[in-house]
Order: sequence, then structure tokens, then C-alpha cells
Amino acid sequence: MKLLEGKTVLVTGASTGIGRAAAIGAAQHGANVAINYAHSDGPAHSCVAEIEALGQRAIAVKGDVADPQTAQAFVAKAVEAFGKVDVMVSNAGICPFHAFLDMPVDVVERTFKVNLHGAYFMVQAAAQQMVKQGHGGSIVAISSISALVGGEYQTHYTPTKAGVHSLMQSTAIALGKHGIRCNSVLPGTILTEINKDDLADVEKREYMEQRTPLGRLGQPEDLAGPIVFLASDMAAYVTGAALLVDGGMYVNLQ
Repeated sequence: MKLLEGKTVLVTGASTGIGRAAAIGAAQHGANVAINYAHSDGPAHSCVAEIEALGQRAIAVKGDVADPQTAQAFVAKAVEAFGKVDVMVSNAGICPFHAFLDMPVDVVERTFKVNLHGAYFMVQAAAQQMVKQGHGGSIVAISSISALVGGEYQTHYTPTKAGVHSLMQSTAIALGKHGIRCNSVLPGTILTEINKDDLADVEKREYMEQRTPLGRLGQPEDLAGPIVFLASDMAAYVTGAALLVDGGMYVNLQ
């Protein structure tokens, strides 16, 4: 059963990690896919090739989500290629780990611009197109378990992810009258480019695995199913919700 048959899905930050898994997962469920990426030309083109190998159409659009104009250009190119936008997966994000007391101003500002401002303008651009089309849509934003818990070296990152979660709650209200559903996914510790250096510490990685009731850290592919579900008509009455995908880490207090 293909849950996104005939849909057009847009995914930001999709050359690697969770975004790439979401893009390929959407294609496996019958969607044509437009991916946004910032730097990695090779991985972006290979993602497009994987989608095309599944029998679906795909385009890659380069652009920095920190620039509000990138959102408008991304949506416009997706519409030019596929004629419509049904789903926006706002995934692009960064997390340069750093201590709080000497946190550089430019690191804070860049993290906010990519993670929160980038999500805001991508969601807005997609919503504008969906309203124009008049047949609703689905927006899925990748927040984080960090929206709910703190991190010593993530004082600049956790507020952005809490903001993304809050953005989905507010846009669910603002866009419900247009038939547009807005939900967030909150990954736990997932093995991606964003944390590969941090988890290169074997002792820390083993500790994080022990903290997870399912006994392992997540893979990007673990997010594809939940994202596809929220994007699909199976979640037709789900909006303003947040889905933890963390192997049980959040509830493990022992």
C-alpha cells in the first residue's frame, strides 16, 4: 500500500540524514519529491537518482534555508516541476556543539537562522502555495527530543527545536481552516552528520545506547515511516501533534 501515491513532497536538508531518508521513504510510497540542500552536491544528486530508480520523479534545488528567499524559490521550482505541493517536510538543521558561557554570537545567530527562521519561512512558503491550490496539505517539521529536555552543549540548539514544535502548534490553528495539517516529529539520538563527531566518543555512545529502552541509537530510516504517516491521509485527523521517535529515551528516568 502506497500512502503518498500521486503526491508531491518537498523535503529540506535532504542530501543526507533524516531528510534523505524521508525523501526516499516518500518516493517508496508513490510520491514525486523535491529536495532542498545547502552544500552536498554529490549526495543530493545520488538522492535524486535513488528516487528515480524507484520509478518516481525528483529534483534537487540548492539553497541555504537561512535566507528567506530560498523558501520561495524552492516552492516555485517544485511547482514548476510537478505542478503542486502536497507535503512539506521541514528538516534542515544544524547543531555545532559548544559550551554556554563562551558561546560565540555568530554560532547562536546561525543556528537560529537555519533551524528556526529557516523552518518558519519554508513552512510559510509551502502553506501559501497549498492555500492557493485549495485542496489542503500536510506539513511535517522535524523538531527534536531536545524540544523537551536540555543539553549542556546545546543551549543554542534546544530553543530552536522547541520553537519548531511550537510553530507546528500555532500553524495547525492558523491553517486548519484551509485543510492543512501541521505536526512535528521529535527524534531522539539519531546517527547522522549532525552528531557524528559528538558520538565518536565510544563511552558516550555506549551510554546513550544504554539510556535507550530499545537498546540502540536511531538510524535516519527510523524516521521515514513516522514522517510518511503524518504526511499521509492515514493521519487525516492529526494536527498540532508531536510524535516522539526516540526508542523510548524520553520516558526512561531510571
